[in-house]
Amino acid sequence: MDKADVVIVGAGHAGAQAAIALRQNGFTGTVVVIGREPEYPYERPPLSKEYFAREKTFDRLYIRPITFWAEKEIYFELGVEVTKVDPAAHELTLSNGQTLGYGKLIWAAGGDARRLSCSGAELAGVHAVRTRQDCDMLMAEVDAGTDRIVVIGGGYIGLEAAAVLTKLGCHVTLLEALPRVLARVAGEELSAFYQKEHRDHGVDLRTGVAVDCIVGDGHKVTGVKLADGEVLPAQAVIVGIGIVPAVGPLILAGATGANGVDVDEYCRTSLPDVYAIGDCAAFACDFAGGTVMRVESVQNANDMATCVAKAICGDEKPYKAFPWFWSNQYDLRLQTAGINVGFDKVVVRGNPDDRSFSVVYLKEGRVLALDCVNAVKDYVQGRKLVENGAKPDITELANKDKPLKELA
Repeated sequence: MDKADVVIVGAGHAGAQAAIALRQNGFTGTVVVIGREPEYPYERPPLSKEYFAREKTFDRLYIRPITFWAEKEIYFELGVEVTKVDPAAHELTLSNGQTLGYGKLIWAAGGDARRLSCSGAELAGVHAVRTRQDCDMLMAEVDAGTDRIVVIGGGYIGLEAAAVLTKLGCHVTLLEALPRVLARVAGEELSAFYQKEHRDHGVDLRTGVAVDCIVGDGHKVTGVKLADGEVLPAQAVIVGIGIVPAVGPLILAGATGANGVDVDEYCRTSLPDVYAIGDCAAFACDFAGGTVMRVESVQNANDMATCVAKAICGDEKPYKAFPWFWSNQYDLRLQTAGINVGFDKVVVRGNPDDRSFSVVYLKEGRVLALDCVNAVKDYVQGRKLVENGAKPDITELANKDKPLKELA
């Protein structure tokens, strides 16, 4: 095939959902999905959780059975990536030298794991946790006896990996450059709770520390040197310091964007007939006061994909999906509703020592978001507070026995 009515670049959650939603909404044209990995679309969150912990085999991670795609006449080009976009000719150049024309282009390429810039970052044994291959390589090392691991980055990926490795019996040191873990996404109350949990489970968790370099024997990592000169022995290193949006070919083609590629309220880029969705798309988020931002979540990937698919099928409506997120660590399930950008007050419902509580974020008295730890009712009922822009009584809000649905 040298041309398709719709070409989707990226075979992750966003790309897969875009293809599925096109067919669900009656699109009968040709659809081609381009994926850098050799795998058909699979769920990524379990990589650092159930898959890594050996609780799920890879075949259980497929978003749809492999046979589904052929049945829906959705075609794949796997193991290749786009190297050039020609918006005037509506044509892509692929890494295998082929060209592919498109009527509409949906860019869902996600991002690459951000790498360390210090010396030693390329040594064997330094891992990301972004793809199946990343996890398989690390799992093979653990199976071979690697049990002293340093995790760099105290975001969700780093914390989830630390939790699983600890359960597997590894000695884990987790390093965070900022004064607390989850500093970019959560309030101090949630950070303090997770820091205590990880330390209670045996993780050597250190905050406010800077990495000088990765130490090795010329081939493989042997340690991590900190800025103060201390060298932490390490048989493996996991780097979880965010992603770099995979938008290079779009920007080179003239698309606007700084942190990712910019899209309007319909997920359209500045290039004709080119949409962008998922982790790589920066948009003015209604649930963050119109702040232009990227939202790295399965929810955002899926809902943006559906929005674009409907638009291509003639049902164009602005993207206004409700943002939510989750994280599993040990026996703790965190569920987040809304986005806490700009909060000026925090209310804690329940006692973190009970390992079941909620953190409510407000701005000028209005509920922006909730982080709910082992508190499903608060999460379900709290969504309405965010959606309605509720301004509840603070005393009642802090009363964990007061159902949130009564405050909406």
